[in-house]
Amino acid sequence: MTYFEGPFQALAHRGFAHASAGTEGLENSLAAFGAAVDLGYRYVETDAHGTADGVAVALHDESLDRTTDGTGLVAELPWSEVSEARIGGVEPVPLLEDVLGGWPGLRVNVDVKHNSSVGPVARAIEKTASWDRVCVTSFDVARRRATLAKLSRPVTTSAGRKEIAAFLAGVRLHVRPLARRALRDVDALQVPVGEGAVTVVDIASIDAAHALGKKVHVWTIDDPDEMDRLIDEGVDGLVTDRADLLKDLLIGRGLWE
Repeated sequence: MTYFEGPFQALAHRGFAHASAGTEGLENSLAAFGAAVDLGYRYVETDAHGTADGVAVALHDESLDRTTDGTGLVAELPWSEVSEARIGGVEPVPLLEDVLGGWPGLRVNVDVKHNSSVGPVARAIEKTASWDRVCVTSFDVARRRATLAKLSRPVTTSAGRKEIAAFLAGVRLHVRPLARRALRDVDALQVPVGEGAVTVVDIASIDAAHALGKKVHVWTIDDPDEMDRLIDEGVDGLVTDRADLLKDLLIGRGLWE
C-alpha cells in the first residue's frame, strides 16, 4: 500500500462533523471519522496531543475547553481525566491508536500539535503498524523530525512552515536549488491558499512542487467554486469540513474513487 493513491486525494478535516451526518460539533470524534468513512472517504485529517502520562489523543486544541465539556491542558492531564471529557458533551476524546486502528485501509493525516505528542504519536503508529497509512506533519519541522526518529519504518510526510517559506522563496525568486532543498525531506505540501498577504497556492507554486515530485494538498476548502478553481489549477488534494460537497463535486468531475 502507498499513502497516495488515485488521481486525487480528498481528506475529511477532523472527520466529517456536520448536521447532515448527525455529527455537528463532534470534530475529531470516532463518530465524525466514521461518518467520513461511511461517506466513502479513504483519507481523514486529524490532530494529536499527548497526555501527561504519554497517551496520544486525537484533538486539535491544546486544551479540552473549546470542543469538550472538560477543561484543562491535555499535556497536564492524565489519560484517566481526558477520557472522561466528552466532545460536544456526548462523544469521548479518542485515542489516536483507535483512529489509526479502527478502520483498516483508512489513511490518516496526523498533525503533531505539541512537543508532548511526539513520543505518544510515534508509539500509536508503531502499535497499530500503520506506517503505510499515515502522513505525519507538523507546523514545526523539528517536531515532525523528532516523531519520525522514533519510528521503526519511514512514513509519508508533509512540510512544516519553515520549509514552506523556503520553498516559496525559491519559487518566487526562480532559485530552483532553494526550492528543491526546502522540500528534500517531505512528500507533500499541505497548505492554505494564502496566509496574510502571502499567496501560497497558485499555478507557479503547484507546478514547482510537481516538478520536484511533491503532492499539493490545500486546506480547509469548503466552497465548491473554490474547490473547482483549485482542481483546475492542478492541486492533488483538498482538505475540507464539507466532505459531502467535495464528494459530489469530485463525482461530477470523474475524480471520486
